[in-house]
Amino acid sequence: MMAYNGSGEKRLRAGSDLDVERSNGNNYMAGEPCRKRKLPARPNHILLYTIINPAYPITVDVIHTISTPHGQVQRIVVFKKNGVQAMVEFESVESATRAKEALHGCDIYSGCCTLKIEFAKPEKLNVFKNDQESWDYTLSEDLQPVQRSAPLLQSPQYTGGRPQPYNMDYGSGGPPPPGMMKERHGPPPPHHPRDGRGYGPEGYGGEGFVPPPPMHHPSMAPQNQGGPPQQGAVMMVYGLDPQTANSDRLFNLCCLYGNVVRIKFLKTKEGTAMVQMGDGVSVERCVQNLNNVTVGDYTLTLAFSKQAYLSEVMNPYPLPDKSPSFKDYVGNKNNRFLTPASIHKNRIQPPSKVLHFFNTPPDVSDEQLLQVFKDYGVTPPHTISKFPLKSERSSSGLMEFQNISQSVMAIMACNHATIQHPGAKFPFVMKLCFSSSRQIGQGKGLKSDQNQNQNQRQAQNNGMVEHEYY
Repeated sequence: MMAYNGSGEKRLRAGSDLDVERSNGNNYMAGEPCRKRKLPARPNHILLYTIINPAYPITVDVIHTISTPHGQVQRIVVFKKNGVQAMVEFESVESATRAKEALHGCDIYSGCCTLKIEFAKPEKLNVFKNDQESWDYTLSEDLQPVQRSAPLLQSPQYTGGRPQPYNMDYGSGGPPPPGMMKERHGPPPPHHPRDGRGYGPEGYGGEGFVPPPPMHHPSMAPQNQGGPPQQGAVMMVYGLDPQTANSDRLFNLCCLYGNVVRIKFLKTKEGTAMVQMGDGVSVERCVQNLNNVTVGDYTLTLAFSKQAYLSEVMNPYPLPDKSPSFKDYVGNKNNRFLTPASIHKNRIQPPSKVLHFFNTPPDVSDEQLLQVFKDYGVTPPHTISKFPLKSERSSSGLMEFQNISQSVMAIMACNHATIQHPGAKFPFVMKLCFSSSRQIGQGKGLKSDQNQNQNQRQAQNNGMVEHEYY
């Protein structure tokens, strides 16, 4: 009778004195005459991941995040035929071998989601659509998901309750058990690999492996479109003006680089906030574009947080402007990366002294626009150039400030400011973003219409030129 000794290895019958021998990550019994010894699978550029004790959701984003540090990932398929498994196709056998050696036996999240990794049999994975359970990173255009009716519940990607994808900086990669999460600013805890060998079903598959049909749930495209490895979805923001900074102003700035989930100001560290974004790629965009940017008398410093996600704060303390120190932006319609269509409209730009404005009243005057900035107590632009109207629904254009510091303050204060219009049922919500234009032409040697056309062509790279009104 066989029994487990609790360490993940089988205990032989009483009286036997055979050694346990490990070879290439597979356990087998040396000198055992009664069983046919299983040979290890030959090296392959496709790996089979078996996730033992999957306490948290395992998605394409999770698998991609833990795999990309070891080599370029081409395709991923997650399936649930024998528990929770995934197949990952790397660019080369060498990359797959590195990933297998580094990840086998490790926990994705602390104390659970243990990885058993083997070489798979297929030579190529077939991916028919990009969603939570399959993704082809070699395609230049995203595969269009199957058309479905509207979901009954909101997609879980932007809910703050569930863990975010694998956090590279938090020890073995994830949050501690519920209720144990605390703010962490020190070094991460030591890694806790587990011996995952001997667990889980044997790998399966063949030439031209086709994944099983996905489970029926709202499809959701990961925001990480084959980019750099994610570092986690929470960042630290230092150097905020303690007197004027609040959650909405920080949202107005960070939403240019990804969806904002939650913002929390730290009472013990003045001018410091934590921001949970929709994914690690959005955090990386913020850090790359906003770190060391001067805003008035302060300089922003952004860094990845050791924390995997922000827990809800039931009784936030008031900031100097009486606004709450914690705010949840799940489902906020001003997030700009909510759908695949809106994601592709955004053009990531670093801070510039020229801003692109849109979704303003069709007949808005320069005086009305200037008054918005004055009402919010920030320096208004010195030049405004409106584009010719493409429709009667709204207007757009460019506005230039004296320097980047002023334009950043303008976005933080006035992005999503409302502008009343007598002929509209609801006010217009003005939207701002950084422009690729470095200055607005002053008409030197250019006719007025030529100048407008030049500015409009420069603004094409800003994205979000489609007018919105609500």
